[in-house]
Amino acid sequence: MKLVKLIFKAIGIVVGVLVLAALAFIGVLTATEYKPEETETLTVNGEASESLSVGDELTVVSWNIGYGGLGEDADFFMDGGESVQSASKELVNENLAGIAEELNALNADVIFLQEVDFDSKRSYHINELTTLDESLGDYTSAFAYNYKTLYVPYPIPPIGEVNAGLVTFSKYETTEATRVALPCPFSYPIRLANLKRCLLVSRMPIEGTDAELVFINLHLEAYDDGEGKAQQTAQLRELIAEEIEAGNYVIAGGDFNQTFSNITTDVTPVISEELWQPGVIDVSEFEGSEFYTDALVPSCRSLDCVLSESNPEEVQYYIIDGFFVSKNLVVTSVETQDLNFEFSDHNPVCLKLKIQ
Repeated sequence: MKLVKLIFKAIGIVVGVLVLAALAFIGVLTATEYKPEETETLTVNGEASESLSVGDELTVVSWNIGYGGLGEDADFFMDGGESVQSASKELVNENLAGIAEELNALNADVIFLQEVDFDSKRSYHINELTTLDESLGDYTSAFAYNYKTLYVPYPIPPIGEVNAGLVTFSKYETTEATRVALPCPFSYPIRLANLKRCLLVSRMPIEGTDAELVFINLHLEAYDDGEGKAQQTAQLRELIAEEIEAGNYVIAGGDFNQTFSNITTDVTPVISEELWQPGVIDVSEFEGSEFYTDALVPSCRSLDCVLSESNPEEVQYYIIDGFFVSKNLVVTSVETQDLNFEFSDHNPVCLKLKIQ
């Protein structure tokens, strides 16, 4: 009987220690929680080599680079795969080199990047912003955090520290870059280790006019119940409408984590209802702008499998990346670069247009 009491006492002590440790951990995450303001002015690094004028033609590229860790050899547990840290340090660097090479080949005037790590365990604390900045050369850059947490405690092994966000590179003079906070659908304490989504808004003057070309770089919610995506999409729609009403030109692009009501395609059939499926944006609600993407090439693939080891015909593909463009801009083409997801689980989308 005494032995049984000792066993229960030992179990109680262990449970008590674990509970206290968990509470202490939550306390540390609470004390260090990233709490951005509704709007924050960002630093624009570098000097522009060009200015914008009416009649100019420009190229804009958007690419979710998957922090250099989600190329063709990766799967990911949130999509039904097995991996947490899905690439070696060497492979992350190889992916970043491939991403930089492709961006240099596209030679875009403005580049929207999503999932760029600044100092994260999942990408071996590589400063990807600096790496890409040095590789691309003649651009200004602005960076906005959308994921900043001391430690993500799940799964096993855990994700760990994450510092990541959006980057906009531009060859044009940028008078202001702003981080605009989006609604967070996660409550306490889940939000402590989750993303704090945002819009990265960059303003570029157009010579000879009072108007600005407003670029909005975005990465909307992925793994919520749909309410977060809806709220974030509504805020994006309101911002675009405000800028158009003010007489500005607007290009809003990135990873929407949603498909689009004006896009009909045969290249992304549903392979399995058990895999993650995006919601749908009703693009008709975006007055004063039109949505553009390439319906012929998938912009994203599911990470439930390692692509290099899978039958491509049995992989779930998506079209969830593209651009809203105000009607005072003339779009001449939009094309998704088919890179077979070699460097990221997304392909870059390239938009060409002209300022009326």
